[in-house]
Amino acid sequence: MKGRNEHKFYINYADYLTLRSRLRVFAQTDKNTNESGGYKVRSLYFDNYMDKVVTEKLSGIGKREKFRIRYYNDNIDFIRLEKKSKNNRLTYKENAPITKGQCAEVLSGNYECLNNENIPLMMELYTKMHTQVLRPKNIVDYDREVYVYPTGNVRITLDKKVRTSNNVNDFLNPHSMTILAATAIILEVKYDGFLPDVLRDIVQINQRNQTEFSKYVVARLV
Repeated sequence: MKGRNEHKFYINYADYLTLRSRLRVFAQTDKNTNESGGYKVRSLYFDNYMDKVVTEKLSGIGKREKFRIRYYNDNIDFIRLEKKSKNNRLTYKENAPITKGQCAEVLSGNYECLNNENIPLMMELYTKMHTQVLRPKNIVDYDREVYVYPTGNVRITLDKKVRTSNNVNDFLNPHSMTILAATAIILEVKYDGFLPDVLRDIVQINQRNQTEFSKYVVARLV
């Protein structure tokens, strides 16, 4: 599995408008983009009773991981289980499909539905739910705009309106109530071996202050 570079930055609304207009000229919008110019992301994060994921992030541990279940644009017919890992400067992501029924089982406390040796990622979460006592912890919603550029496999995201709920049983209800967790707009720049100069100039990556912003951590601290 190949790791990717990932940089995060806080930006203001003026920056957001400028970046958006420039990126639309040089990059393509993501295929999931809706008529409003972006899409909604809803994630269910797992953590344990000691808040392992939150603690490792806040402590700046270089090697860490987190599991989440995610769907887009309120469509619960396409759901993915994801594992995001960090190893110092590089980020790794794995995913596997999970059904609405399996998701409902997990939310009800029946984790045996994850005991599937044919899907390694599902089996890994099942194992760590026993060894690390991981459990569904928080829902995080936000609005995302995505721009892609084939050279360097670049993916630039603009995330805003981060919202949250600790009522995990409502995860499969796209219209359940969430509260605002952060007003910040987050620019994320992800790429493989290099970032093309045209995009480096647009995002001005060397002139911005990077952040360790985590939507899940911010949601837990509300």
